[in-house]
Amino acid sequence: MSLKEARQGREDAKRLLARGLDPSAQRQALQREAEAETKNTFRAVAEEWVSRHRDIWVPGHLRTVEKRLANGVFPYIGNSSITSLTASDLLVVLRRIEERGAIETAHRIRIIFGQVFRYAIASGRMENDPSRDLRGALKPIKGDHFSAVTDPKRLGEILRMIQSYVGGPVVKAALRLAPQVFVRPGELRSAEWSQFNFDSAEWRFTASKTKTEHIVPLSTQVTAILNELHYLTGAGRFVFPSPRSSARPMSENAILAAIRSLGISKDEMCPHGFRA
Repeated sequence: MSLKEARQGREDAKRLLARGLDPSAQRQALQREAEAETKNTFRAVAEEWVSRHRDIWVPGHLRTVEKRLANGVFPYIGNSSITSLTASDLLVVLRRIEERGAIETAHRIRIIFGQVFRYAIASGRMENDPSRDLRGALKPIKGDHFSAVTDPKRLGEILRMIQSYVGGPVVKAALRLAPQVFVRPGELRSAEWSQFNFDSAEWRFTASKTKTEHIVPLSTQVTAILNELHYLTGAGRFVFPSPRSSARPMSENAILAAIRSLGISKDEMCPHGFRA
């Protein structure tokens, strides 16, 4: 500090004392405000929100959220005070993402905005969520539907084709179950015997994406298929183990390859299409 600055500081302190204020307390208050501003930047709040979910989210989802924040958000508003951000500020960030053609990513980040702001409200940092005013501001997502047969006559033909499948018994059982339990292909192939309760005719598992428990009722036909399969794979963990190692489930392409081997084209039906 120069002599001039020191004299200015003395005069400032005298003025505060003349008003009955403690210069030291004032400095501490200003320091606390500066620290609060640092803790309440969008980056700081978002990283705190992520850390709260680190042990809950699956690793893939965690990496995706962190990558979207680091690449698409923090460089532009990361150092801004979260209370100063408006819907217009957020829209500028989302428009940058839209301009490179990542429409779905823009929508995903808008959802992340809402989750971060709701956390900020819950933790007492702000009162309103500016991301709520962004509804309808983004280009709509043009989603591709999974190919699926919904015509009853053709579906009956496909079910008979599955019944006549001559491949391995484990894959055939998965094929026969797919149109009866309506779960995602990944959830079906990773099913574990410990998740099934045949006394109550229920299959309970936690969905990997949403971390919510699903309860799938087991019809008598499904139970019969599972009982047959239990003689083959019941000693292991997975209902549909990989032929290479019983320590992991069958490949994600196993059911798809079986459908294609029956002569069903990708434009007509895919494993996910049974949910339709």
